[in-house]
Amino acid sequence: MRITMIGSGYVGLVSGACFSDFGHDVTCVDKDEGKIAALLAGRMPIYEPGLDALVAANVAAGRLTFTTDLARAVAGADAIFIAVGTPSRRGDGHADLSYVFAATEEIAAALTGPTVVVTKSTVPVGTGDRVQDILRDHRPDIHVAVVSNPEFLREGAAIGDFKRPDRIVIGTEDANDGERAREVMRQVYRPLYLGESPIVFTGRRTSELIKYAANAFLATKITFINEIADLCEAVGADVRDVSRGIGLDNRIGKKFLHAGPGYGGSCFPKDTLALLKTAEDYDSPVHIVEAVVKVNDSRKRAMGRKVLKALGANDPGGDHRGKTVALLGLTFKPNTDDMRDAPSIAIATALADAGVTVRAFDPEGAEAAKALMPAIHYARDAYDAAAGADAVVLVTEWDVFRALDLPRLAETMATPVMVDLRNVYRRDQLEAAGFVYTAVGR
Repeated sequence: MRITMIGSGYVGLVSGACFSDFGHDVTCVDKDEGKIAALLAGRMPIYEPGLDALVAANVAAGRLTFTTDLARAVAGADAIFIAVGTPSRRGDGHADLSYVFAATEEIAAALTGPTVVVTKSTVPVGTGDRVQDILRDHRPDIHVAVVSNPEFLREGAAIGDFKRPDRIVIGTEDANDGERAREVMRQVYRPLYLGESPIVFTGRRTSELIKYAANAFLATKITFINEIADLCEAVGADVRDVSRGIGLDNRIGKKFLHAGPGYGGSCFPKDTLALLKTAEDYDSPVHIVEAVVKVNDSRKRAMGRKVLKALGANDPGGDHRGKTVALLGLTFKPNTDDMRDAPSIAIATALADAGVTVRAFDPEGAEAAKALMPAIHYARDAYDAAAGADAVVLVTEWDVFRALDLPRLAETMATPVMVDLRNVYRRDQLEAAGFVYTAVGR
């Protein structure tokens, strides 16, 4: 099939590369000439394990191309995916749909015949209706079916998630030639449709809500275990054992029950906020999600205070001004260069506000971090970051930080203090190496 992917960011590029690997003819479109030039030269605009090789293989096979010419890419396409950004709108927190609607208008102008337009971007309930209205208003002469097909890709594992998904959700409307649209989507996902991945066909509004509900539920699990971690510290329990004890219950499951500094990234923060705004618009409040957002925002700031306490900031007469803290990891999770809403930002800000010098190292996120935190010092590696530091803070659990040479790390520091916000290490390991150790919920 001929597939056009409007938007060559994280979702569009990964989806387009994977579709081409299925054997489809895919054209990825983007207005950013620099991004397209880089892709044509084989340079990826994002860090995602395995993506560079996947793109190169399919470009070489002639199945994957990149362009800024939307009209040419849309003409004659069997399916046109909209995968542009939907960031939180400044001022009110609603999802900014201007890029979606602008892309829809451009698609309408370029259509040459009947097709299927698919919203791959994360959009609030009812967006598909508006997309359909725009297409009908601009091109009443051409029949276009509008489909919702949300993505469920985890950064750092996106290719595997796309090719071996838990489920594929496809939302159509029977009143708008729904069966024809479903058949096109079956062909698009045929390699998966013939496998074991369940295909969930729903109404379009239901499909749009599934994405938000899924992310809100996962954010709730993370926030829940983080509050339990605080309780564990207060009563002398171990949150790791609590997580395992409840996670073995099949009704609960063990995923997303790892205590830490709070969730961040491109999805959970903006999607929970967008769900809140949608609920407000329909006068159907979601109080649990509202509490999740509030608690998560507070938790990131609390992690900064946790580090200051480890430095002795709360001791009577304690003075942390002039001290140095090394942050290991800056991205919101490992195996990505995504800094959006990363807990490290709030932590570094809290430390800087207290007069602490911040040094940091991240294997992939340093360049993105510099734009957000230009005042901190960026190191070559973990040991360079820790040199002369009064404390080291493990913020992101990159594999490179899981097997540090602890005696070497302690030797290079002014005072061997570690704050392990991901519970990577055992207390006896750190204390044997001479560290004063602080973890989360333990």
